[in-house]
Amino acid sequence: MSEWIPRDKQAAVCFSIDDIHPGKSSDAYEAGGDLNKGVLGRLCWLLRRHPKLETTLFVTADWREISPHPTRRILSRIPGLRDRVYLTPILPEGTMHLARHPRFVQFLRSMPRTSVGLHGLHHVRKGLKPLVEFQDESVEQCRRTLASAIAVFRQAGIDFVPGMCPPAWNAPPNLLEAMAQLGLTFVASARDVRTAVDSAAVTNMSGMKGMPLIYPQRIQGGRMVQITSNFAANNPIDRALQIVESGGLLAIKAHAVKEAFGRTAIDGLDELYANYLDILLSTLEDRYGDSLWWTSMHKIAERMLVPIPLRKAS
Repeated sequence: MSEWIPRDKQAAVCFSIDDIHPGKSSDAYEAGGDLNKGVLGRLCWLLRRHPKLETTLFVTADWREISPHPTRRILSRIPGLRDRVYLTPILPEGTMHLARHPRFVQFLRSMPRTSVGLHGLHHVRKGLKPLVEFQDESVEQCRRTLASAIAVFRQAGIDFVPGMCPPAWNAPPNLLEAMAQLGLTFVASARDVRTAVDSAAVTNMSGMKGMPLIYPQRIQGGRMVQITSNFAANNPIDRALQIVESGGLLAIKAHAVKEAFGRTAIDGLDELYANYLDILLSTLEDRYGDSLWWTSMHKIAERMLVPIPLRKAS
């Protein structure tokens, strides 16, 4: 596993935030649209306090989700029909289309040490699992959806890195193949903040199972890298220290939306979580200094997918 990290570094740290879109506090919930007065402002505060910190924002191209769980209970009980209709209210297509929110786009572009990755096209679908945008589609269907999302980013003028955290972390094989065919280089599917830290530990929580808990992993025949999120607001600082001491990648996760229709995200980036992260990052800086590689998912994938030169025989 040593090839993923520079030789002069003991361990690595990256940070990512999911569900970023132009939604404001005057909408169903704030997810970035309040700019400096909302979740993005709290992120900017962290970036100012920690000049080495890098962030990946997973942004949805045209967010349409309103409620994170089915609200049409009668329809949800009818087999067959429930798979062909939206079981939750949704926004009209184009409401959160990134190109229609230039101030939001400009703010993203102005943020230091911040990369933008894909987080689906609409972040909603028909059926009992409205958050799981990619389920049983074919490779070609996944390609079309991804291509539509990419087209939105380009129309909005957002530079994005070639990777995605799929909605609800669900990355079925056809989606992974479509991503690889389109030239995407990393996926952040596996999320596990419960499994005990160990160099041999594998994921068994959200998204892809059986992935290394604290190391990035090449997948899809070496065409892509899978990066596990292994730390969040409900974890003690000791878990972060264990990952670092094991020579792993501390991949910190947050969500833009804290509360929505009765659902609370433990790792929603409110003031409390931002303050906790401030303490965590300061602890890491003080204890490990320059031995940490403060990086991003994109940079890790770039490093791992570059062919490793053969060493000369001694």
